[in-house]
This record gives sequence, structure tokens and C-alpha cells, in this order.
Amino acid sequence: MTRHLINLADAGGDAIAAMLNDAIDRKAARAGFPKGKADADAPLAGRVLAMVFEKNSTRTRVSFDVAMRQLGGSALTLDSGTTQLGRGETIADTARVLSRMADVIMLRTDDHAKVEELARHATVPVINGLTDLSHPCQIMADLLTVIEHGKALPGLEVAWLGDGNNVLNSIVEAAGLMKFNVRIGVPEGYESDAGFIANAQAGGANVRVVRDPAEAIRGADVVVTDTWISMGQAHADAKLAAMAPYQVNDALMAHAKPDALFLHCLPVHRGEEVTDAVIDGPRSVVWDEAENRIHAQKSVLRWVFGQL
Repeated sequence: MTRHLINLADAGGDAIAAMLNDAIDRKAARAGFPKGKADADAPLAGRVLAMVFEKNSTRTRVSFDVAMRQLGGSALTLDSGTTQLGRGETIADTARVLSRMADVIMLRTDDHAKVEELARHATVPVINGLTDLSHPCQIMADLLTVIEHGKALPGLEVAWLGDGNNVLNSIVEAAGLMKFNVRIGVPEGYESDAGFIANAQAGGANVRVVRDPAEAIRGADVVVTDTWISMGQAHADAKLAAMAPYQVNDALMAHAKPDALFLHCLPVHRGEEVTDAVIDGPRSVVWDEAENRIHAQKSVLRWVFGQL
């Protein structure tokens, strides 16, 4: 049966743990290697990844390309505007064609239904590189970063500040699978998907939505935020005003644990959702988090091929 990673639940907690362990081991094993050098075992030698982008990308584009090179394979970059998708070819037909030409497909798009349709019609693995609903590969890198910095996932206290977006949905999903807790500080009307929260709570995670940003961050092991205005959204003054109290700054970080980590998936709007003092400060691990997109996605790629 073809393995897809559309949401983290497609893998499940045991598989996520296996991928994280593999990522840690593989990252350590290539210490000192040039970034383009293949891993010693080159487990995806001869495999081709087709990357389809309907949204702009830096970290997803580069990290998947480098990940395939390090695994011994190769990657093709396809932008929707320069492919037949941009002229109206259906997702289903694109899936059928790419399945004949590549061994795995990654799609970065807006509507989550598109990646689901791609997976229904593809005969090779499909990976969600971002949709408006979820961002599973980003959260795999986040979990890897947290573990690298000495924090166990079970019982971890995570605070989210700001907009209830796709990144938050995947954090909440991970909480239910990996048994950690999330306090969500968001203004009214900007909550995350209720289905993800209900599923995480059913999985044993303590997930709460609060309005007071200080309450959300109090005692947190990890503090996470993201841009308030996502790609494709209008720069709305009303939204920015509602989000202003949730800016992660030194005063707000003082409520977290002294050794709390700060995460941001990037790109950052400095001075909006986070201050320079925090993102450039000693508790920020955002650059480790960005690099770990490579290492986490290598293990995701191995998992969809049944190697983990």
C-alpha cells in the first residue's frame, strides 16, 4: 500500500518517533560532510522527487532538494505557473503523469483538498509540503529541534501565541500523537481548527485556548509563533490590531520557564509577531529549526518509501 504523509496522523506516534530517531542518527553520522555529499548508505539512490509549488518557498524548496541529494536521489522543481497546472490541467491528471515520471511527489499549495486529491490519484507517495490546513513537515523539524535541545516530548508544555493557522493545527495534531500539551493564546475569531483540537484531546493531550497571552505562555517549555498575515492574505489592519497583544517580546517571555525555547517556522515579520530581542536572543533556536527541515524530511522520505 502506498504511504502518503498528508497529515501527521497518517504516520502515527510510533512512526513519528522512529523518524525522529532516524533523523538524529543520520544528522550525527554526516557531521563534517559537505552539504551536497550523499550519506554513506545513500538509501534513496536512483529515486526522483517531483516538487510542485503553487506557493512561494525558500525552506521547503531548498530542504527537500538537499534532503534528496543527501539520500542519494535527485529532485525536480515544478512551479505551477510554468507547468500545465497553470493552464488548467487537473490535479488528477498531473498525479497520473508524475507517478509515471517520479518516485515521490511533494506538493506545496493553498487548498488542502488539492493534496488529498493528488494522493487519491497518484501511484507513488505524496507528501504535504504545506497547505492552508496543515504543515506536517515543519512540525517534524520542530519536534527534532526540541529533542536536540534536551527536552522530552511527553508532558512538554508548548505555548502558541498569535494566529490559529496551519502550523498550529499540526502542532496540536502532534500533541495528541506524542503526548504533550498546548496552550493556545489567540484573539477571538482567530482560533485554530476545532477538529484538530478535539482529536488531540481525545489522544490525551491537554489543549486549551486562552485569550490572555501571559496565561498562555506561563510556565511554557517551548514558545511558538508565526506570521500574523500568511501568504496570499491581505495585509489587514484589523487583524494586526487584534494580534498586537500576542507579540512575543521579552516581557511576555519572562512568563515562560527560564530555559524555554523560542521557535518560529520563518519567514519572520520582525517587529510584528516577535521582536528582534527574542528571535536573535539566547533562547531562540530558529536557525537550528530551519536547518532541521533537511534532516527531518530525509526521514519522512525514508518513511514513505517503507524504509522506517
